[in-house]
Amino acid sequence: MKNVLITGGSGGIGSAICVAFAQAGYNVAVHYNKNKEAAQRLAEILRESYGVSAVSVGADVSDRQAVNDMYDEIDRTLGKIDVLVNNSGIAQQKLFTDITCDDWSKMTGVNLDGVFHCTQEAVKRYMIKTHSGVILNISSMWGQVGASCEVHYSAAKAGVIGFTKALAKELGLSEIRVNCICPGVVMTDMMKSFDENTINELKEESVLNRLGTPKDIADAAVFLCSDRAKFITGQILGVNGGFVI
Repeated sequence: MKNVLITGGSGGIGSAICVAFAQAGYNVAVHYNKNKEAAQRLAEILRESYGVSAVSVGADVSDRQAVNDMYDEIDRTLGKIDVLVNNSGIAQQKLFTDITCDDWSKMTGVNLDGVFHCTQEAVKRYMIKTHSGVILNISSMWGQVGASCEVHYSAAKAGVIGFTKALAKELGLSEIRVNCICPGVVMTDMMKSFDENTINELKEESVLNRLGTPKDIADAAVFLCSDRAKFITGQILGVNGGFVI
């Protein structure tokens, strides 16, 4: 049975990814930063509902030492990681001229540095040694096309796309696959601040005339990390309902 670490696993998209991997028979490490109770509760549900091993692990992914400590805990409780899903992320809407240096550092720290920290440690600890492993990064369609009033977010997510392509080339001979999903607008708690008119306008931007669900992202994630996708690496998959084509 394979083990997967899902960063940001206690959030809307992250929790759906955790469930989908547990349904597929993976043992799951549910990462959280602040929402410890939600991560613990989800790990318990995964154990009881799907008969897999599941643990909750906390870390600020922008802090390398915290990431190293998290992996130490995973080693003690679950074992080596076969699949890493870099899902942790933060967002902020702000005029470019109002973005502070602290805003920029926090955004890139979680959304880009966190991907670097978690991936490098997984590759060094487990994947290079075994010549196996899968890394899946969760970016955003705004990393592909950019979003007004989200320059720092778009820049960080675009960095994840470049990171994915470059790392896939470097790790291919070690039989490690690296791919990326770029979600579109997905109905999570982050959308609660949008009014009904805005939601409807966003739906109309989609070719399928609907917004995404966390399960839409989770299903794509499990596929890309499975043996069914063993000839797929370095790819950027848009799961956006045709919002970006």
